[in-house]
Amino acid sequence: MASDPDKHKRRSIRLKDYDYSQVGAYFVTICTYKRECSFGDMRDGKVELTQIGEIASKYLIEIPEHFAGAQMDEFVVMPNHIHAVIMINPVGVQNFEPLQNKYQHTISKSIGSIIRAYKSTVSHWCKVNGHDYFRWQRNYYEHVIRNEEDLSEIREYIVNNPLKWDLDSDNPNNEGRPAGRPSTS
Repeated sequence: MASDPDKHKRRSIRLKDYDYSQVGAYFVTICTYKRECSFGDMRDGKVELTQIGEIASKYLIEIPEHFAGAQMDEFVVMPNHIHAVIMINPVGVQNFEPLQNKYQHTISKSIGSIIRAYKSTVSHWCKVNGHDYFRWQRNYYEHVIRNEEDLSEIREYIVNNPLKWDLDSDNPNNEGRPAGRPSTS
């Protein structure tokens, strides 16, 4: 079904005029549709991954194999979302010819193109392996990491995230609680 731009007024959550393909570190959070716990369950502060969760983790680790200059830093696959730090490093001459459609402007080798390819690959695996009920939430959360202190806080947040699942706003048992994401000031 085609989307009607007059009916579905979409507002970008990205920084206006920021080049998300430039060298830097990016903190991303990607959620499952309706926060369904498709990736696993929590047991004693640790995530026990389902088959989909294992694939989501495996494909995260493989991102640098498919995107020159991309490097995975700290990440965690939670029951219904993923937190990751993705670094984009300099690599020779790159083609940043934009891929466009009516609703978005995505730049090749940008954090957006990496996340789109990642989500598509996990979804495709699910479809061909009998998990065609699996869906992602539209879009993703991203934060441009601006300095070492910010990076250190985010890494700590990611490592400790499983221990704080009982308080996490993404935990379906905690609907209405405020998000526990690190400050981004």
